[in-house]
Amino acid sequence: MDYDEAVGNWNYPTAVSAGAGRIEELPAACLELGIRAPLLVTDPGIAALPMLERARTSCVAAGLRCEVFADVRSNPTPDNVMAGVEAYLGGDHDGVVAFGGGSALDVAKAVAMMSGQVRPLWDFTDEGDNWTRVREEGVAPIIAVPTTAGTGSEVGRASVITDEASQVKRLIFHPLMLPRKVILDPTLTVGLPPSITAATGMDALSHNLEAFCAPRFHPMADGIALEGMRLVREWLPAAVANGDDLDARMHMLVASSMGATAFQKGLGAMHAIAHPLGALYDAHHGLLNAILMPYVLVANRAGIKEKLGRAAAYLDLDGRSFDAFLDWVLALRKEVGIPHCLADIDIDDAMQERVGEMAVRDPSAGGNPLPFGAGDYRALFVRAVAGEL
Repeated sequence: MDYDEAVGNWNYPTAVSAGAGRIEELPAACLELGIRAPLLVTDPGIAALPMLERARTSCVAAGLRCEVFADVRSNPTPDNVMAGVEAYLGGDHDGVVAFGGGSALDVAKAVAMMSGQVRPLWDFTDEGDNWTRVREEGVAPIIAVPTTAGTGSEVGRASVITDEASQVKRLIFHPLMLPRKVILDPTLTVGLPPSITAATGMDALSHNLEAFCAPRFHPMADGIALEGMRLVREWLPAAVANGDDLDARMHMLVASSMGATAFQKGLGAMHAIAHPLGALYDAHHGLLNAILMPYVLVANRAGIKEKLGRAAAYLDLDGRSFDAFLDWVLALRKEVGIPHCLADIDIDDAMQERVGEMAVRDPSAGGNPLPFGAGDYRALFVRAVAGEL
C-alpha cells in the first residue's frame, strides 16, 4: 500500500480523518461538534512545540476561544486529571481536544468525562458495572489528535491512570470516552526521536499481537490485528530509520489505531506485567511492552503456537511457525534499538513477588492465552530482567 491509499476518511470505530495536513481541519471539527471553547489537553513537551501553538491559533482564528492545559505526566495521576477538570470548568469550556501521546490523550478523555461528574475518579474504574455510574450528559465531546503512533488511545473508550497511593495503574472506562473525531496527521509525528518512535511502534505491535493471541472468539478483531502487525513489519523500521518518511509515519499511525481497535478482544501478560512496572518504576509503557514481548511469547507458546504460525504466514516470514514469528520479533527489536532485557533499563528483580501479585490482578491478565498464576508472572518477570529466553 502506498501513501495515497492510506489517507482519507473512515468511520470505524469512530470518525477518522487521515492524511498529511489534516490538522488544519481542527477548527472545523470543533464547530461540527458544537464546540466553541475547546480546551487543548497536552503534555509539557508538546506544549513547547510550534505545532501546538499553530493548532491553538488556528482555532482562535476561526472564532473559537481556545486555551491549553499541559500539566500531564508520562504516567498520569488523578491530580493531573482533576487539575485538568479545574482548568476546564474555570475556563467555561465546552469540549476537549486531546493532543499528544498516549498519556495526554488518556488525561484528556478523563477530563472530558470528569468535568460533569459528582463522584470521585476511582468510582469509574473498569470493574463490573461501574461505568453505569457516569452522568452521561456530563461527558464533554472529545476530538483526538495523536502525535505518537503507539497507544491508539484516540480510538479507545478508557484511560489508564496511575493510583500513586497503591502504586497501581487503573482503567477508567465509559463508552462516551471514545473521541467523536480523530485526526491522524503524520506531519505531527515527524519530530519524534528514533527511540520514542521505536518504543511507541512496538507498543502498537504489542496491542495487535496480544489481541490476536487472546482466546476469545472475535474474528473481526483478529483480522484487524493481523493487518496491524503487517503494517508494523513493513513500516516501523522505515519510520525509525528516517523520521521524515511520511509514508512510514502515516502507516504507523494507522497500525496504532488498529491495535487499540483490536484489543477490545483482550490483551495479556505483556500488559499485565507492564502496568505494574510502569506504576512501580515510572518506566515508559511502550518500551516495557517491547522488552517483555519475546519472554511472554515463549511463556505462552503452548497456547499460541498455531495462531502465530498463521500470523507468520500472513506476514510472509521465512517459515510458517511460532519460531519464525519469535525470530522476527527478536530481529525487529534489535533493528529498532530496543534493549534486550529489563536490567538494561535499570529494573531489577527485587520486587518480583509484588510484581507477580500485581500482574495476576491486572485486568489485562484475563486475556492471556494461558491461565498464569502469581508465581508464573513472577518467574516470567525474573526471566525478562535477566534476559533468559
